[in-house]
Amino acid sequence: MGAVQAQDYTASLWAVGLRCKEGTTVADIERAVNERKIARTWLMRGTIHFAAAKDIHWMMKLFAPRLLSTSRMRDRHLGLSDNVVERTKKLFYNALKKEKKLTRKEMYKVLEKGGVPSKNNLGYHMLYRAAWDGLICFGPYSGKEQTFVLMDDYIEEGNVLSAEQAKAELAKRYFTSHGPATIRDYGWWSGLTVKDAKIGIEMAGSSLREETIDGKTYYMSKKISKPDNWQSVRLLPAFDEYLVSYADREAMLGNPKMQHALNGTLKAGKVSIIHSNGIFVPVIIVDGEVVGAWSRKIVKGKMTITLKQYVKLDKDGIKEAKEEVERYGSFFGLETVVNY
Repeated sequence: MGAVQAQDYTASLWAVGLRCKEGTTVADIERAVNERKIARTWLMRGTIHFAAAKDIHWMMKLFAPRLLSTSRMRDRHLGLSDNVVERTKKLFYNALKKEKKLTRKEMYKVLEKGGVPSKNNLGYHMLYRAAWDGLICFGPYSGKEQTFVLMDDYIEEGNVLSAEQAKAELAKRYFTSHGPATIRDYGWWSGLTVKDAKIGIEMAGSSLREETIDGKTYYMSKKISKPDNWQSVRLLPAFDEYLVSYADREAMLGNPKMQHALNGTLKAGKVSIIHSNGIFVPVIIVDGEVVGAWSRKIVKGKMTITLKQYVKLDKDGIKEAKEEVERYGSFFGLETVVNY
């Protein structure tokens, strides 16, 4: 996959679990996180993602130039000088060298004690600013609170790639796991320039094939095949790669019945698939197309999954939806009930 979007931690655990073998549980995914096989930090487009820990360093080096350019403009907008940014990084470094891991509140206290304000989103800006610099990343949970750690201390440098090799490797990962997709899709997902995206595709060319449909050129793995555990109905979490990682989402949202239903909800002022602030809700897909949304509620250890069908499921679809709900419940180790 290269990476899986992960600002919603619980949703991202299911996003990884969906792509694992049958029987995988949330404990398996969190074990991989705690064993530092999977790491979480701000990567593509400066958004929080999960990625294999061995890939984090070369990915950060690849994305850093554009991310830091963006962050410097944001620094100026917030009135932060280079001296303040450097002082912040030293404050974080010294505190984490001593304490090893700190929660967000504790990181903000480090700033305040060092004379750097953390209110009005300044603290959050300095966190992702330090992450884009490759100084910090997310660490293990402390109770219910996420912690931050020094990236170099927490994650051993794995694959060492040159800039050109990194461009090729990222393109290969994206089009193998997300293809068929266009350069525009890849540029949106990766946050790279069109020039760098094209370089990566050219260098990864031996592992990819291209096809032109209706004037658009698509790239994909030469070894695309239908998975053995194919199931037509899936419950995708919020921000799932299947929906969020393309500039053009017509293939998933182009069902005429779905479009009609979405237009109706928008006119009525109701929430549809994407909120006004860009948040992607959990969706139901059938044979690759979005047909509805879903939500969960947990009361006293029992989970209720509510399916909102914009396009009605047939008898077989209902059966598979129930199986998917059971799989979701098993993943989290909870008894589930379905509402339609």
